[in-house]
Amino acid sequence: MTQRSPTTLSAAAFATLLLVALMMGANHVAARLAFNHGVDVATAVSFRSSVTALVVGLLLLLQPPIPLKLTLRHRRALLAIAALLGVQSLCLYSAVARLPVALALLAFNTYPLWTALWARLFYGHRPAPHLLRAMPVMLLGLALALDVLGASSGLGAAGHWAQIGTGVGFALTAAATFGMVLVLTQHEAGDLDGRLRTFTTMVGVSTIALISMAWQGGPQLPDAAAGWWGLGALTLLYGTAFTVMFTILPRLGVVANSAIMNIEPIFALVLAWAILGQTIAPLQVVGGLMVVSMVMWLGLRRA
Repeated sequence: MTQRSPTTLSAAAFATLLLVALMMGANHVAARLAFNHGVDVATAVSFRSSVTALVVGLLLLLQPPIPLKLTLRHRRALLAIAALLGVQSLCLYSAVARLPVALALLAFNTYPLWTALWARLFYGHRPAPHLLRAMPVMLLGLALALDVLGASSGLGAAGHWAQIGTGVGFALTAAATFGMVLVLTQHEAGDLDGRLRTFTTMVGVSTIALISMAWQGGPQLPDAAAGWWGLGALTLLYGTAFTVMFTILPRLGVVANSAIMNIEPIFALVLAWAILGQTIAPLQVVGGLMVVSMVMWLGLRRA
């Protein structure tokens, strides 16, 4: 009987990963639709994360009990990871609210570079040679995608960055915090049951979002039917995608952050064009493909 190599995906696993990437991309497009009709970032993250935490909690009740022997190091790591993911969720949705969806996700997809930086600073790990080779290609691709000189927009560099600067800042902050999450998970909480990490982080993200929403005066609900569709869709899509990652992908022998799912910005680009009418210049598309290709290559190298 022929054994499947660790880097070879079954047809079911490949199709499932593509479906998750599609749902994640669609989730961000739905979020932008909600933002365009009165919903604020904290409300969107609160709805999305609270419902997902509830679903994951119910699934845990139906599964064998999780070992709960947590050391002080584990507790600190889980608290830090939950807090960082809360910041990452708020920042990424803030970027989506300000930028074309695909560009926000492309800027976020620089997280492998941030992961290498944090691993170097915190644990003294030297970046792998293939990451160093990919880094300039990713940065060039991101520069093209963001139209850093303002040539495609026709506004010039100063005018263009006045429009996109805040959104790019949020996207890069989301990438930086997510990179830190990956490093802390590997070094401080890698020996914990993955279900426990998933549930605690979802609860943490939900708590941070609810606090942020309350601090801003309560939920800001949609002011039009389209906003309700967006809010409902982002909650359903994210919750479904997260549940699939939580329940199905482990059975298929696929890690949840497989490189295939980094095609999400491409799905988002097509959906944002079809639903929101968002377009970017051809050269920006080329830059986006460079970023996505490098992230997928790095992920497949680790597989």
